[in-house]
Amino acid sequence: MARDSSATKARLLDSAFAEFAAYGIAGARVDRIAEAAQANKRLIYVYYGNKEQLFDAVLQRALETGSESVPFDAEDLPGYVGAVFDHLAARPDLMRLMQWKQLERPGTTDAEAESYRGKIAAVERAQGAGLIDPGLDPADLLALVMGMAGSWTGRVGGVATGGPGAAWPPERLARHRETVVESVRRLIRPPRTAG
Repeated sequence: MARDSSATKARLLDSAFAEFAAYGIAGARVDRIAEAAQANKRLIYVYYGNKEQLFDAVLQRALETGSESVPFDAEDLPGYVGAVFDHLAARPDLMRLMQWKQLERPGTTDAEAESYRGKIAAVERAQGAGLIDPGLDPADLLALVMGMAGSWTGRVGGVATGGPGAAWPPERLARHRETVVESVRRLIRPPRTAG
């Protein structure tokens, strides 16, 4: 029974991820989630409480998966931003989920806050070791790095597109990635001392 319960929960989370990424919280329908998961709709309420709590569970799992897939490395922020870029580029639905979260549930969850506290502390240690410009606020730096990692998703038109509704060609996306990594490399470079 426990095995079936775990499998059902996993199917519900997978279906909910797809539904929330496509429609956001307000537009998501519990009936569609249950149908796609081949589960009884009542189980969503039994396991997760309500639609908002289900969204929180989906978001939590996405954050945990991202942290496992792309470990944070304050001593190599350019490498880290490149790995995050790759992770997000391979999962555009994850970026849509995060955008819906910002639109419909702004603010930081406890899990996000805890994750950022550890990263900020790691940036401070790297600054103390002379690896990152100590004049930069660690929280602001982290926000800039994460913003750059997902910058391609927020573009509106511009020279990089192939026309209305067209995705970036792979070679254009690769050039943008190189620019993001180099931008972080330059951003964190400690200032040169005179003498």
